[in-house]
Amino acid sequence: MDAATRRMIEERHVGGIIFFKPNLQNSSQMLSLSNQLKKANRDNPLPLWLSLDEEGGRVNRLPDEFAKLPTNLKIGKANSTAFSKQIGGKIGEVLHGFGYNLNFAPVLDVNSNPDNPVIGDRSFSSSPSRVGTLGVATLQGLAEQQVIPVVKHFPGHGDTSVDSHIGLPVVNYGRDRLDQIELVPFKKAVQAGADAVMVAHILLPKFDDTYPASFSKAIIGGMLRKDLGFQGVVFTDDMTMGAVAEHYDLGDAAVRSILAGGDVVLVCHDDAKEQAVLDALTQAVKDGRITAERLNESVERIARLKLKYGLTDKPAPGADAVAFNQGVASLLKRYLP
Repeated sequence: MDAATRRMIEERHVGGIIFFKPNLQNSSQMLSLSNQLKKANRDNPLPLWLSLDEEGGRVNRLPDEFAKLPTNLKIGKANSTAFSKQIGGKIGEVLHGFGYNLNFAPVLDVNSNPDNPVIGDRSFSSSPSRVGTLGVATLQGLAEQQVIPVVKHFPGHGDTSVDSHIGLPVVNYGRDRLDQIELVPFKKAVQAGADAVMVAHILLPKFDDTYPASFSKAIIGGMLRKDLGFQGVVFTDDMTMGAVAEHYDLGDAAVRSILAGGDVVLVCHDDAKEQAVLDALTQAVKDGRITAERLNESVERIARLKLKYGLTDKPAPGADAVAFNQGVASLLKRYLP
C-alpha cells in the first residue's frame, strides 16, 4: 500500500485493483495487502475488485510457495470437464481465502495459429468446441468459490502473429470464419451465463478499420452485446499495452471504450496514466460526451455483479498453501498421470 494507491481508492474511488507477480511475495504479505486495501475502501459505497490473472501455466501471480498449476493446453489434452472445473475451484478457493475476488481467466482463445507469440499453451485446444466446454467448466469452478471469472480475449486472440503487449495485431477474417472458430467458445460461455468478458486490443478491419475491439462500437456494442446477447460486464484489456499506447491517445481510447458499450477500463501501469484516464472520463461526462444514461448502464452492471458475488471489504482470513498444494497434487495425479 502506497500513497498513490491510497489516493486512487480514497479520492478517485476506483472500482478495483489488479495485482501482478511482484506485488504478491508470500502468504503473509498477500493477505496483509488485500486487507489494507479493503480497509482503505471502507467509506466507499461498493467493495473493491481485487483482481489478478491466475490462468495456470506461465501466467500465474501466486507466490512461489503455492504449487504451479498445469497449462490450459495440458488440461485440454486431458479433455475432462471435471478436471477443468476442479482446477477452477482450487484457484477460486485460494484467491477467495486471501480476499481476491476477480480472476481474469479462463482464456477462451482457440490455439489456431502455432506461430502465435502470446497465446499458445494458454489456450485449451485448437478445437473451438473443446475450448468452450473446458473454459465454461473452469469459470464454473471459479464462480462456485465466489470469485468472478472474466473470460478473455474477445473476440479471439488465437490467430494473431503480433503480441498485443507490444504492437497492434490485425485479424482480417470476416464473420463466417469467426462464427466457425473464434466466437464458438465465447458463445458457449455467454449461453452458460458468463458474467464478465475482457475485450482484446486487436483490429478487425472487416468490422472496424479504425479502432481495436477494446474500444470499437461494432465489436462491443454490435458483435458482443447485440449479436451474442451478452448483458454482463465488459472489461478492456490493459490500456497501457503497446497495441493502444503506440497508436492511440490513452484518454480518448478510454472514453471510446465506454461509448462503445464497455464498462470497466483497465489501466495497469502507472499512476500518471491512471489519473489521466480518470480525468478524461470525468471530462467526457462533464462535456456530455458520455451521457448519464450511458454511465448509469455501466454503474448498474458493475454494482449488480459485485452484489451477486457477495463482495465485501471485511478482512479476509487467508488460505493454507500446504492444503492447496496437496489438493493440486492429487488432481494432477488423477488426471495427468
